[in-house]
Amino acid sequence: MKLSLSVRVAENASKKDATHTFVQLTELAANLGYEAMCMRASQVGIQSPLENITAARKQADSLNLKISMVTGDFPVPLNNDDGPNGLRNITPYLDLTELLGADLIRIAMKVEEDIPWAQRASDEAAERGIRLAHQSHTQSLFETVEGSIYVLKRVNRKNFGIIYEPANLDLCAQDYGIETLKRFAPYLFNVYLQNHIRRPEGKTVLYTWIQGNVPHDPIRLQDEGGIDFPLVFQGLEAIGYDEYVTVHQAFREIMEPEDAAEQSYAYLKPFVRNL
Repeated sequence: MKLSLSVRVAENASKKDATHTFVQLTELAANLGYEAMCMRASQVGIQSPLENITAARKQADSLNLKISMVTGDFPVPLNNDDGPNGLRNITPYLDLTELLGADLIRIAMKVEEDIPWAQRASDEAAERGIRLAHQSHTQSLFETVEGSIYVLKRVNRKNFGIIYEPANLDLCAQDYGIETLKRFAPYLFNVYLQNHIRRPEGKTVLYTWIQGNVPHDPIRLQDEGGIDFPLVFQGLEAIGYDEYVTVHQAFREIMEPEDAAEQSYAYLKPFVRNL
């Protein structure tokens, strides 16, 4: 497995603006030992001028960093009703992904009607050797394990898969352990990691379709009492997963991006090294 750092670690609450430049983030990641960056529109997206996109690719290449995945717009990470619109015109996202030297795009799906659009977008992406994936995420067709499997089978494209993210599954009271990973295995394209503790007095409240409002507190990846990461990596080992594991958490409420990147790398590296 390979460790990737999401540019989300340096986003503000809007998810649209960055606190650090891509140069700063890539230098931080490379110096720590990460092998890739996960790109989001807060740094470069379909809205970006061509020169910015090519500069980002050049910067990553100069440090031998790959782009593990591309989230090409703001509605997808904001998880709003416009999130699935990219499926209806996937071409700009494919262009962006090719320019960045990547082969995986994160997409969003909210309703049953998004399924045929996902099929068409996947077919177009396949012509260019690019894959599409949906994150395990609240308020989406991928809130639950059963719902995720249903959509994956309905789309039924080899280049359409899932981004396993145990924290979102946990918010929806879903099992995120070994049996779930075995079910996801044929479709697993990426892994996102973030951490929290669910508790009634939690200061952060996130709405889910299946559980209603879920109070919780974000914590560092290495903090105990939240996501069972040893179990997560046991599951990944059980299915032979050897692709990217991405530090995806927004740490702004806890610590600075430099500390988040360093501490997360130090915590995760032994898991990756032992597999």
